[in-house]
Amino acid sequence: MSLRRTKSIEDSIADSLEKGHSLKRTLGTWDLMIMGVAVAVGAGIFSVGAKAAGSFAGPSVTLAFLLAAFTCALAIMCYAEFASAVPVAGSAYTFTYATLGELLAWIIGWDLILEMLTAAAVIAKYWGIYLSTVFDLAGWNIPATITVIGLDVSWGAFVIVAIFTALLVLGTQLSARVASVFTIIKVAIVVFVIIVGAFFINTANYTPFIPAEVARAGGEGDVWMQSLFSFMTGAAPAQYGLFGLLAGASLVFFAFIGFDVVATSAEEVKNPQKTLPRGIFAGLAIVTVLYLGVSLVLTGMVPYTVLADDPNASLATAFVAVGAGWAAQVISIGILVGLTTVIMVLLLGLSRVLFAMSRDGLLPRWLSVTSEKRRTPARIQIISGTAVALIAGLTDVGVLEEMINIGTLSAFVLVSIAVVVLRKKRPDLPRAFKVPFSPVLPILSAVLCVWLMLNLTTLTWARFGVWLAVGFLVYFAYGRRHSVLGIKQRAAAAEAARVEAGAATKPVD
Repeated sequence: MSLRRTKSIEDSIADSLEKGHSLKRTLGTWDLMIMGVAVAVGAGIFSVGAKAAGSFAGPSVTLAFLLAAFTCALAIMCYAEFASAVPVAGSAYTFTYATLGELLAWIIGWDLILEMLTAAAVIAKYWGIYLSTVFDLAGWNIPATITVIGLDVSWGAFVIVAIFTALLVLGTQLSARVASVFTIIKVAIVVFVIIVGAFFINTANYTPFIPAEVARAGGEGDVWMQSLFSFMTGAAPAQYGLFGLLAGASLVFFAFIGFDVVATSAEEVKNPQKTLPRGIFAGLAIVTVLYLGVSLVLTGMVPYTVLADDPNASLATAFVAVGAGWAAQVISIGILVGLTTVIMVLLLGLSRVLFAMSRDGLLPRWLSVTSEKRRTPARIQIISGTAVALIAGLTDVGVLEEMINIGTLSAFVLVSIAVVVLRKKRPDLPRAFKVPFSPVLPILSAVLCVWLMLNLTTLTWARFGVWLAVGFLVYFAYGRRHSVLGIKQRAAAAEAARVEAGAATKPVD
């Protein structure tokens, strides 16, 4: 069946060498590690933990981070095995194409576009907002928006997206070097904040570590804001307790997205079989330590109820509450620096997924043409940057935040399953890294990711359904007919039929 046709590993690797449609291998272990830290450590490290602690988990938000990190680690092991065996661009899309078939590959590629497009737009929007905050701290009254032909435009989002789009067009290694500088600065700020906050910890604030469950405001009538799990089981939305902890893990999982983006750069990595696993795992380890440190300091400085009372709670809320308001200024600068590199890596990942899908013919092939000198996909990079800038600059992106999580988790589920499939289909394939205890750990990874997805709101699932419906329309209207693999298979079938017909009509001596 054409919907289940798979692209061989050998064909994927051969396509990565196609002249005019190939990328240059320039990245090392350090670059990948920095890339992972760069995309994961952003505004979330200062805000998402406070929201999860105040609204869902209380002090047990630390366990929520551990659960999210464990889930991410399982999925990343699956990515690492695939990336070491199939070191080409496209990440989960490419891996799914080689195992589960073209239709599922299209769906996961479409989901990755959703994840990275919305994430880049959301982060770019917030970057512009925090830039204005930093200006205010310096005493400069520069608004976050300007009016252009009657439209309120977030000019900061346009500026930062334009800068990193240009850098990525000029070369991935140049962008990685710039990201390294910003990433080192923001990690230093995070460490500074953790050390200072530790002096204000009151261990009494850690009790009760898992607060007793209480009914959540909104009740059963708040259907769209319920988790899908609550909606399906008929349970009223709840805060705290065990299910609050699990809901908190679903929320803070946002803090770990991006490591799948690192895998999209596989085709630009030197010695990818060894470099990719090392870089990805080193980055994940650093990020996990930083998040645990921030969450422990946050919930130790103030009671979780203080965070619950503030709808815009962040790490700055805790510092203000203990009389260290000056730290809010440092945090604002840290957020601005942190968001900068997140935008760059997301723009890179978005363009690489689109590049892989275009090279396979599921999107127009002319998009995947690379420049002769720098061998970067300049066309797709510019189009991606323009789309992100328009969404960030002209729309209210806040409603898109949970869409990022569901796009990431759906990709994690399929990659986890695909690892098991590839082990059975191609046991002979060289793998520099293997997920231990397979198929147990890959299956556990898929189950945990599905559970986290079920804890997202019904509204998020409804929007996700609309996005998938649009994706199916695009695939059946264009992708299926223009697929390079499909064209090759149809040509081969036609040639076989011609040969068979010729043999049947050949006179017998």
